Amino acid sequence: MLPPLVPADLRRVRFDDGFWAPRIEVNRTATLPIEYEQCLKTGRIDAFRLGWKPGQPNPPHVFWDSDVAKWIEAAAYSLATHPDPVLEGRLDDVIALIASAQQPDGYLNCHFTVVEPDHRWTNLRDQHELYCAGHLIEAGVAHFRATGKRSLLDVVCRYADHIHSVFGRTKGKKRGYPGHEEIELALVKLHAATGNGRYLRLAKYFVDERGRKPHYFEIEAERRGEPPERRRRGTGLPYSYSQAHLPVRQQREVAGHAVRAMYLYAAMADLAAAYADRDLLAACRALWDHLTLKHMYLTAGIGSTASNEGFTSDYDLPNESAYAESCAAIGLVFWADRMLRLERDARYADVMETALYNGVLSGVSLDGARFFYVNPLESTGSHHREDWFGCACCPPNIARLLASIGTYAYSQEPEAVWVHLYAQGRASLNVGDVNVGITQKTHYPWDGRVRLALSPDRPARFTLALRIPGWCRGARLSINGRSVTPARLLRKGYAHLERLWTSGDIVTLDLPMPVERIEANPAVLQDCGRVALRRGPVVYCLEQADNGPHPGDFILPRAGKFKVRFRPDLLGGIAVITGKARRRQFAGWSGCLYRHKDARRESVPFIAIPYCVWDNRAAGEMAVWLLTE
Repeated sequence: MLPPLVPADLRRVRFDDGFWAPRIEVNRTATLPIEYEQCLKTGRIDAFRLGWKPGQPNPPHVFWDSDVAKWIEAAAYSLATHPDPVLEGRLDDVIALIASAQQPDGYLNCHFTVVEPDHRWTNLRDQHELYCAGHLIEAGVAHFRATGKRSLLDVVCRYADHIHSVFGRTKGKKRGYPGHEEIELALVKLHAATGNGRYLRLAKYFVDERGRKPHYFEIEAERRGEPPERRRRGTGLPYSYSQAHLPVRQQREVAGHAVRAMYLYAAMADLAAAYADRDLLAACRALWDHLTLKHMYLTAGIGSTASNEGFTSDYDLPNESAYAESCAAIGLVFWADRMLRLERDARYADVMETALYNGVLSGVSLDGARFFYVNPLESTGSHHREDWFGCACCPPNIARLLASIGTYAYSQEPEAVWVHLYAQGRASLNVGDVNVGITQKTHYPWDGRVRLALSPDRPARFTLALRIPGWCRGARLSINGRSVTPARLLRKGYAHLERLWTSGDIVTLDLPMPVERIEANPAVLQDCGRVALRRGPVVYCLEQADNGPHPGDFILPRAGKFKVRFRPDLLGGIAVITGKARRRQFAGWSGCLYRHKDARRESVPFIAIPYCVWDNRAAGEMAVWLLTE
């Protein structure tokens, strides 16, 4: 196995385009302050004062710590690219408060310190101690990398040391693991930041122990005094809900809670790389294929039902009732990124890109102030973003991803630089001891022409690996005006341009972006007889604001022609698709629910907008999948 690609240093990537740059700025100037105020207003930050007493209202919840931790992580990433003394001071204050809540033995959890002090580590199946610990660890690493300060890193190292003293296979330790995965990938990050191998081994233990028998969740339930009939199912959900039904190397089908699954699979990929573990990698590949071939929405949303916030049977992908939690799409980005860096295969980057432009971005309004928890692909007009949630995992998760988007665009290794995402801006990468600057000029994702100017600090021979997206057919490529044939250079979806590069070299990539009618597998019963519109990486939908009521009744002719026009005045600047459709006339249905004669159909124009910006105007219906002749 090759060593994984190294992601670009976030501090050395800048976007100045019309798509990501405004969203990053809104995230920095609107979303982060809003989320901070929400964490204050709801008591999440003050919970670290440990002042709550039994009988008082608003006890700290089991997962409150994680919401604050994700906000810290997002704020730290923002500081890495946009220094802000006010935000940095605010972070220092919150971190000092968190440090003051740490117990003498290193334990750190608001709920179990003041609400259930006698129940630490007694219900890993249902509670979120290790999950919250994982997010605190990620926040500590992000803050350290962004600022160089160890104020939170030292706190989370003490906490991780405490956790190491509690869990493991040696005598006197608990053989447990989290019901909600997250700490596993966080410990890998902590190892990378500190070099302490104990954290990597602990991550490996948590992953390896999962699903083994005798089942730890039953053991701890017996210790809690639960009756035998409750020990296996607890909350009424099977072990597959938390991916604990089998040891991870035996798992071949995605199951259970989608967010938990993504965090686990991301950690599995991390550990496969760290230990050159081919069995773990084989499990990741099988799980990836099962997810993307039988359980993923066109938007890269995942998790089809609210009943378990996750997966059901193969090809069950309802539209109006789709769960497709924002956090699940974000988790898919995390896993795809790790698999991409490990396998160097564009199929992972394709899914990552689809998730970013569709399933993730739909989760936040254009003004950065409102959020989707659930992302359906059809709406009757009653589904809207909200200011906050009681379970507020999604808003700060979206914020931390948007603040760190630069790390997903580029990778580097000793003899190559890799470009995974196209967006106007610049990056600085290392190839051995050569610093390579890359400047992109493009109107992506609204236009597929990308111009890349290279500026190595001295002439050097290396490979520039450019992703040719899976949605693109007929890509064209030139170096300094001279055409090259991408197919001859293509390996696993990347065009490998190996040559002696000098400052001023120009690579031009043309990615044709026709509007495409997408069909679903016939086994997806909900989409039979329907098509969706996609252009480049962007999935489109019809909204009532543009098309009147009942867009789901529109019929797209098979031979219909589409036009694309960029509208700088609409929804922050988007490319819209226009064309002609047919739909039933409304006349004659008054006082009638059903009737025996065919309704007359009329030809009407339609406007399709990117799915990621729906519900930013007046309330109304929306549909991604449309009827077709």
